[in-house]
Amino acid sequence: MAGWRWLLATGLALLLSACATPPPVTSGQGNAWNGRLSLQVQSDPPESVSAGFDLRGTPETGELWLNSPLGNNLATLRWSPAGAELQRGQERIQRATLDALTTELGGAALPVSALFAWLAGHDVPVNGWQVDLSRQAEGRITARRLNPLPTAELRIVFTP
Repeated sequence: MAGWRWLLATGLALLLSACATPPPVTSGQGNAWNGRLSLQVQSDPPESVSAGFDLRGTPETGELWLNSPLGNNLATLRWSPAGAELQRGQERIQRATLDALTTELGGAALPVSALFAWLAGHDVPVNGWQVDLSRQAEGRITARRLNPLPTAELRIVFTP
């Protein structure tokens, strides 16, 4: 379950194929959100992680920065139609797709397309996930992964 921790806390998670790196997303492309997230995974033993985040782009091309409470970068995730890359420190993990990367790191693909919709207040269903958008207008979202096991809860607080 360390993959989930790194994916969302450092593990949404997410890579270009071969050695290429996707171009950075500029503020004019897509949307931008920032705030805090926490992930609790009901594994054995249970894991819980928190991080600040800065998410920019679209489900097709974007960047996600995860930061410690002191503002240190824990990880950066970039994706585009060419692939996806996770960088944490000097380590880089690249895969052909964002789904492939998040599945490898966390055992199941993260619903990145749905995450963008949820942040915008749209209730998009995702197989295995249950989202609560009742407080989205206040900048609070809760999503629960019911399957595959182990279950997990993702809480996001952002500036609407």
